[in-house]
Amino acid sequence: MTFKLSTFSAALLLGTASLSASADETCASPYMAKITGQEDFVYIWTLGAEGVGDEQDKLVTVDVNPKSKQYGKVIGSLSVGGRNEAHHSDFTDDRKFLWAGGLDTNKIFIFDVATDPAKPKLSKTITDFVAKSGGVVGPHSLYALPGRMIITGLSNNKDHGGRTAIVEYSNAGDYIATYWLPTDSNLEGAIKSGKYADGYNYDVRVLPRKNLMLTSSFTGWSNYMMDFGKMLADPEAMKRFGNTVVQWDLHSRQPKKVFDVPGAPLEIRCAWAEDHNYCFTSTALTSKIWLIHQDDKGEWQAKDVADIGEPAKIPLPVDISISSDDKTLWVNTFMDGMTRRFDISDPFHLKQVFEQKIGAQVNMVSSSWDGKRLYYTSSLLANWDKKGADNEQFFKAYSWDGSKLTEQFSIDFNKEKLGRAHQMRFGAYALYGKAPK
Repeated sequence: MTFKLSTFSAALLLGTASLSASADETCASPYMAKITGQEDFVYIWTLGAEGVGDEQDKLVTVDVNPKSKQYGKVIGSLSVGGRNEAHHSDFTDDRKFLWAGGLDTNKIFIFDVATDPAKPKLSKTITDFVAKSGGVVGPHSLYALPGRMIITGLSNNKDHGGRTAIVEYSNAGDYIATYWLPTDSNLEGAIKSGKYADGYNYDVRVLPRKNLMLTSSFTGWSNYMMDFGKMLADPEAMKRFGNTVVQWDLHSRQPKKVFDVPGAPLEIRCAWAEDHNYCFTSTALTSKIWLIHQDDKGEWQAKDVADIGEPAKIPLPVDISISSDDKTLWVNTFMDGMTRRFDISDPFHLKQVFEQKIGAQVNMVSSSWDGKRLYYTSSLLANWDKKGADNEQFFKAYSWDGSKLTEQFSIDFNKEKLGRAHQMRFGAYALYGKAPK
């Protein structure tokens, strides 16, 4: 086992130089194959909604190539059976398979996107995630390493709270290991740098050349499956949110240091340039952007560097997207439906330079590698989405010319009876040596 781990670590190090900017979506794993031109498809992991269509979670495929006769149209919808609280998805490092998780049922659906990129096929469903992982609940971020998928859990099967772990699988879908987050009672060998070591988890990102892996923190099953209004009115529930970011040794999966980042830090986005040793995250409850950076002594530190909107109004920052040139950070806020552009040229002194309302609610944002196209979806969680007329469910495509966003098309997921549009991933024929049909 020692030899295998050492060999794997060496492989990671050898791949660092050539893979420092290999992704299409600017927030994807650096180990992933890259789309060098126009993306052909966006795959949207969609929550089934009661009374809407077949009511099942589904992978929806939209044609986004302007040269296509089907541009702006839904060209495929693959239902997976039941409602699982569909949330995040991502590709294996070779981009042949798309893994998609359900936060409630703990199922992981693996889609073949290589055989026919326009028509993904469900190739495997993992149903024993909780048992194999030793009690981890809520598979959230699915993140590619060479030959591996790293999966962050949000909860556990003992108390459905926030104590949880990272789980590692092979690309073939075989369980490998579980790595529990540090807590006050068991720091797992990490250093506690502030007040908190809560053991919560949410997202994961890596900087291979720095042997760095970072995880953020959110809340457990008992909160994310609760009605949003009911949760906000429950003082005890509002105490059950994470306040930490954890630094890990990427190769050994050993937690090294726990940072205080109060207010539920969600998505992590890392800079791309080889001399930019930093990542960003945003906090849902305190509406701040935090910088996780390496100081002059080579130590990693955490610092809040900007407010998002008016924090006192709790706009609820959700998804963020970094540009490939490390100059822009797009930040979405769910409650006011806004997207905001921050100039991050100086990572310690961010400036908001643009904002625009996308809808009554907005969650995810994905940027093309060249920064000219931005895509937005609407759903946060089934029980957290807005009610009535404000429960807009959409997929929207925009062009960005450096000064303004211009809508290219919009698909109403309620009208099309598809459900709640959540998370997006890009697809392209060229990745697999195929031509458009």
